[in-house]
Amino acid sequence: MLFNSIEFAIFLPLVFLIYWAIGYAKISDALKLRLQNAFVLVASYVFYGWWDWRFLLLIAFTSFCSWGSGLLIEKAATQSKAKAWTAANIVVNLAILALFKYYDFFVSEFGKLFGISTDSLLLRIILPVGISFYTFQALSYSIDIYRKKIEPTKDIIAFFAFIAFFPQLVAGPIERATNLLPQFLKNRKFSYDQGVDGMRQILWGLFKKIIIADNCAKYVDQIWATYDTQTGSTLLLAGVLFTFQIYGDFSGYSDIAIGTAKLFGIKLMRNFNNPYFSRDIAEFWRRWHISLTTWFRDYVYIPLGGSRPEVPTSIKNPDHYRKWKIVRNTFVIFLVSGIWHGANWTFLAWGAYHAILFLPLILLGRNRKYTNQVAEGRFLPSWREAIQILSTFFLVVLGWIIFRAETIAQAWEYICRMCDWSLFTIPYLKTRIFYIPLYSAIAILLIIEWLNRQGEHGLQMKKNVGIWRYLLYLFFVAYIVMFYGEHVTFIYFQF
Repeated sequence: MLFNSIEFAIFLPLVFLIYWAIGYAKISDALKLRLQNAFVLVASYVFYGWWDWRFLLLIAFTSFCSWGSGLLIEKAATQSKAKAWTAANIVVNLAILALFKYYDFFVSEFGKLFGISTDSLLLRIILPVGISFYTFQALSYSIDIYRKKIEPTKDIIAFFAFIAFFPQLVAGPIERATNLLPQFLKNRKFSYDQGVDGMRQILWGLFKKIIIADNCAKYVDQIWATYDTQTGSTLLLAGVLFTFQIYGDFSGYSDIAIGTAKLFGIKLMRNFNNPYFSRDIAEFWRRWHISLTTWFRDYVYIPLGGSRPEVPTSIKNPDHYRKWKIVRNTFVIFLVSGIWHGANWTFLAWGAYHAILFLPLILLGRNRKYTNQVAEGRFLPSWREAIQILSTFFLVVLGWIIFRAETIAQAWEYICRMCDWSLFTIPYLKTRIFYIPLYSAIAILLIIEWLNRQGEHGLQMKKNVGIWRYLLYLFFVAYIVMFYGEHVTFIYFQF
């Protein structure tokens, strides 16, 4: 079930009304909580099973393993037994993820490497939607119990609802049990202000998805299909439009998910924070897919030693040893992040590309230089900030070209063609009048996010804006209705 579909437009109000009807029923608070959680679980399984009911068996198994492992970790008599149960849950969940997502790819690549046929060994199974997202969410639960950051819950319904909560189930944010699970263990009250803000965020997400991402996709797909005949300027434009496509698509999903959760009295973590206004690559990664980058930081990077690895006393040159560990840890985190996105060498190359860009900053201690909003306290950025934003944006565009390509060779050819002398010609702009709203919509996106860069989302309103807020809502609704096209699946569903 897609957020931008008629089915979801019917599904959401029905779930909302029944959910709060239970919440305000004249029954005990404990019974309200159990019934609400049970209803959320049923609604989430309907939402997820809409793609394929067989997916439900997998998410139920993942949920049960993680819930059971939490109880076993708590009851373990020794630290080694607790560690063993934690490791067992990690192995089971990662084995499931590897089987569905990576098995066919690595078997095929093995066959190519040694020149043998592996067709009979391929499983050709459907990749369950959102498996990477809910698997990581389940893993963090058992790891945090082992680290004693959270107590395991005996409420299996609340836990299953936490894993399967439908707004963020298939494309995040990847929630931690420390944030989301406690919200399923206490009674919730409807907040009018929170609900209204949720509706604004849903509207903003739909604008980014339907108007920007889906219409950028039409141009981008056409250019990529014929990239070997296009001019460098056209290829650069397609690269820029894909940069806005993937942002509008993924951050649009996150906005809809977070806004929808607010309607049910649930607060999800922020997943994007104006990443294209970043002044360097380190700042970009603090603002892009925040739930994933912080997950890798906390569960992979820091356990490896992070930016302050321990140095054995036997090491004669501790500074060189420390730098080598930092380089290793940085590459590990980016390569793992790359392969998380899919079974293709281009994703590994994309991760390595960003690791190379990131390394000078972390080795020079400049990776935490920009932690505030750009042009804080000012209306416009300085010339230096503007140049930093544009140069970082261009580096990100190059990375998304690698990400979008089907093979590394194709990415290299695309970039080489883009950088020849035809880069200085006029690009193919798709002159049909239909595309005028697309370019204006991108301008509107940038203007609104710049003006409201201190807020949680583009349409988060300040007080005393009067009738202007309603005119703005009407404008976006009219924009979406006028230029609504065919349903396009969210890009990150494949991950």
